[in-house]
Amino acid sequence: MDLRWGYNNVRIKEGDEWKVAFTTPEGAFEPTVMFFGLTNLLATFQAMINELLRDLINTRKVAVFIDDIIIEMETEEEHDEIVVEVIRRLEENDLYMKPEKCKWKMWCYNLKVWTDF
Repeated sequence: MDLRWGYNNVRIKEGDEWKVAFTTPEGAFEPTVMFFGLTNLLATFQAMINELLRDLINTRKVAVFIDDIIIEMETEEEHDEIVVEVIRRLEENDLYMKPEKCKWKMWCYNLKVWTDF
């Protein structure tokens, strides 16, 4: 599953907005969310996703690399439950997937598991 607009959903810590401020013809601009080009943006986003899905990652039900989420389960029922849980957690944190870039419910014959990616 591929996340939509992932990086720019990371909120800059309140009080630290001045650290990424820049000047425009209208005056200083202090963004409230991360934007592309900031140092450590990927690491910060990865840490946020890891924290969000920590229990599922630790039980090896989910693998995450930056904005890509892979779910692998042995039964279709378990797979569906985990997909619903992942989507619920993402939506609670204003993160959404790009359906056009997701592959749903694929049976992986080599590993004999249901997978999304």
